[in-house]
Amino acid sequence: MTSAKRWLLPDGVEEILPLEASKLEHLRRQLLDLYESWGYQLVITPLIEFLDSLLVGSSHDLDLHTFKITDQLSGRMMGIRADITPQAARIDAHCLNREGPVRLCYADSVLHTKPRGLLTSRVPIRVGAELYGHAGVECDIELICLMYETLTTAAIEDVYIVLGHVGIFRALVKAAEIDADTEITLFEAVQRKAYDEIDAVLDSAVKDSALSGMLKQLTRLSGDEATLQNAIAAFEQAPETVKQELQELISIVEGVQQRHPEVTLCFDLCELRGYEYHTAIVFAAYTSNYGRAVAKGGRYDDIGEVFGRSRPASGFDSDLKTIARLSGKTFTQKKAIIAPAGNDANLLQAITDLRAKGEIVISNLASTELTAQDHEDLNCDRQLLSRNGVWIVENLG
Repeated sequence: MTSAKRWLLPDGVEEILPLEASKLEHLRRQLLDLYESWGYQLVITPLIEFLDSLLVGSSHDLDLHTFKITDQLSGRMMGIRADITPQAARIDAHCLNREGPVRLCYADSVLHTKPRGLLTSRVPIRVGAELYGHAGVECDIELICLMYETLTTAAIEDVYIVLGHVGIFRALVKAAEIDADTEITLFEAVQRKAYDEIDAVLDSAVKDSALSGMLKQLTRLSGDEATLQNAIAAFEQAPETVKQELQELISIVEGVQQRHPEVTLCFDLCELRGYEYHTAIVFAAYTSNYGRAVAKGGRYDDIGEVFGRSRPASGFDSDLKTIARLSGKTFTQKKAIIAPAGNDANLLQAITDLRAKGEIVISNLASTELTAQDHEDLNCDRQLLSRNGVWIVENLG
């Protein structure tokens, strides 16, 4: 690479300049304060660790997005984290080892081998919350509401939440006695919403016409709140296990609406995102001016099992960079005071006193007087001057 090209960065990797960095940091602090006010405790997880721990409970997709290297000390494969959820699960199961509910939150960078979508970063800053140790719908209600408040705190408008429940699909597949290979084929067709393929698989694999019909209906149940009523009617004669999963979804919807009656809820009951590890409710938040989910989460009760302690678990996360880009908040950098450089004791004390009061004071190290452009670059609107032996702050003229 020539010296003229050394400033180039890899595709999907970006520098964050001062103004944007300030915006991101303000948002990060506000969101972590929000999570703390709900009882979520901050954790900071390793950037790199052994691969067999890093990919616990994750999907094949996450495996493909994880950079892998060889540890020069142990010779074992290591990975650079592409997701923080497995690490948080280990903290709950192995490090904290508490009996009651555990609430954890995080805000840190991850690394992806390739972008998740068009114009998305390969180095997103994941911000999210996880709740372990409570199997009831109260846990899922709390996390959906907290996800919603995450976006409202960031002043993201026109937010709507899409709910699904992989447990309904699992229960119907089990009741229909579909074998593992056929389940994979059906799952792939459902993901593509290839209805002709779905119908063909079910017609050939399921002898019970009623169950086959319910599975066909499930794959077409998506839309506004009327979808839930359609699901209730469609599964009126379903096996009890299916009704239980549907009732769980209904209870979650009622709990969210009670807390946030203004929120728009939509449904996609054939949404099987994270089917390999999600065990029940899945949820995602969207806004009309962004083509992908702004935040997403769900329940994944079995994730801690490999660490020797399987506990109920649910959570969500988002990319802080995306939230900042969509945020309607106005972020302004605090104006600074320019001060002369020197060793005068009174000057140094005046600078110290101003900084103690929360002011930004920049010592002018230049040998020449600063221009108006210099003041703009430094974001200064005042100056520290000596008047009759007293250091005072005056507006820049």
